[in-house]
Amino acid sequence: MTGGFLGELGKRLAEKWLSLLVLPGALFLAVAAAGRVLGHGHPFDVDRLTDRVTAWAKAPVVSTVGGQVVLIAAILLGAAAAGVVAQALGSALERVVLAAGWQSLPGPLRRPVRAWVERRQRRWEAARDRYRSAREAAARALATRRRVDPGERHGAYRAMARIAPERPDRPTWSGDRLHAVAVRLDRDLDLDLAVVWPVLWMHVAPETRAEITAGRQAVTSAAALGGWALLYLPLLCWWWPAAVIAAGVGLTSRARLRAALEGYAQTVEATARLHAAGLARELGVADDTVHGSEAGAALTRHLRGHVLQD
Repeated sequence: MTGGFLGELGKRLAEKWLSLLVLPGALFLAVAAAGRVLGHGHPFDVDRLTDRVTAWAKAPVVSTVGGQVVLIAAILLGAAAAGVVAQALGSALERVVLAAGWQSLPGPLRRPVRAWVERRQRRWEAARDRYRSAREAAARALATRRRVDPGERHGAYRAMARIAPERPDRPTWSGDRLHAVAVRLDRDLDLDLAVVWPVLWMHVAPETRAEITAGRQAVTSAAALGGWALLYLPLLCWWWPAAVIAAGVGLTSRARLRAALEGYAQTVEATARLHAAGLARELGVADDTVHGSEAGAALTRHLRGHVLQD
């Protein structure tokens, strides 16, 4: 029984290692080798590339079994190493994009970021004012029983949401999308997500935790794709089409990261809204008559008190 479980676990780990590191790494090594052969002078010369690959294949060291084993091992190790570097770059990119701790940056770095955040705040406030004006105009039209085109109101809201879902607090849309969850829960339920979330995580069903984990992994995978885009950039030194590859991979990463963050943020917010009152009752800080902001405030006070005592 145990052996079967360990065997299945090893198989899954091997599949993950192959799909996440080796295959993308092998593609990267192939592009790097092709770019090194072609160079800036002959960026798309297929015949030149074919001749060089044929010459490599006829090399004496490759014609022996031992040489082939060493070559395959070197390719696998090189591909895995490239994958590890891309994952590390993706993790760094994720931290930069989410920018949760930008206020703790050193002064010379913090000042331009703060200026950018303030600029985003001004743009968002202007877009919010346009949305409020459109909404008030629609309300006046409804009161006088006049028909009004909702397109202007919806367009104003989308323009505001493109900047940030709530008033910007971070330098990027992605960071503000996650921050908006905490803002909305504090405003609507008087709930401090940072304090409540660790306990709420243990309270929800395993299926809910699995869905949240899958959403978080989607964010990490999208950021890792951005790491590959960064890894392709140095190839520009000898092959300019690498810029096209890096740009394509980077744009795909951006689109996937935004979509993944949207789904993950929605899941976290829905989980907190659906289960906060139940957690408050289970901890004995609220009864069946307490809902909404009362339950959120009671739960936050209770858990924050335990955090302060610790």
